[in-house]
Amino acid sequence: MNLPENCMITIRGTMEQQEDRDTVELMTRGYFTHRDGNYYITYKESETTGYEGCTTTLKVSDDARQVSMLRHGPMPSQLIIEKGVRHVCHYETGFGSMNLGVSADEISHALSEEGGDIHFSYTLDSGNEALLSRNLVQVTVKSIVN
Repeated sequence: MNLPENCMITIRGTMEQQEDRDTVELMTRGYFTHRDGNYYITYKESETTGYEGCTTTLKVSDDARQVSMLRHGPMPSQLIIEKGVRHVCHYETGFGSMNLGVSADEISHALSEEGGDIHFSYTLDSGNEALLSRNLVQVTVKSIVN
């Protein structure tokens, strides 16, 4: 990442599949900025996440209507989570690529130029099958002084 690391990012993700519930938490340094009506949270993936060599950006609209997760690198992916709209998105895994239906349940944030929190949840489907999973994500961004 060529961007200056100006924040500490904590991401807590929970995936619910039928009766199973799995939660992971990641803390990393990254880059946070606000421009053109969107907040951008960018960080490098690590071996721990399974996406080593990738850079991920969360783009959050000011009005909390949309969150986009854009992953660049060896396993590029794009998930668009938007209130009231089901998007079909390309998702790359270590085992191959797939198209997934993505529908937002909730998006809210308390972000400012100094950082803050975002909460969003969404469902994933494979198009012709029932619900694959429901995903809940909480992200906290705290400014740091280099």
